[in-house]
Amino acid sequence: MVLNLVCGLLQLAVWVIIGWIVLSYVVSFGRLGWDHPVRRLYDALSRAIEPIMRPIRNVVPPLRIGGAALDLSPIILILGISLLTRLICS
Repeated sequence: MVLNLVCGLLQLAVWVIIGWIVLSYVVSFGRLGWDHPVRRLYDALSRAIEPIMRPIRNVVPPLRIGGAALDLSPIILILGISLLTRLICS
């Protein structure tokens, strides 16, 4: 019972991170005002996810691609959660 709950929460965390990534592109490339519901959702998710991402970003810097930088921390976090899920839930 508790194990099923933990496994479900880990899967939910992965989907929340993926949603946060998608919203980051919508917010970056869209012309959304500060009071737009999508912007508010993105900000709320950022407040929850950023404290988890910060230590990863301190260890793994963004990957420079020309003039842009690719943040690898969400990918690393998703891989870590996936590995933990396989270890616990299999």
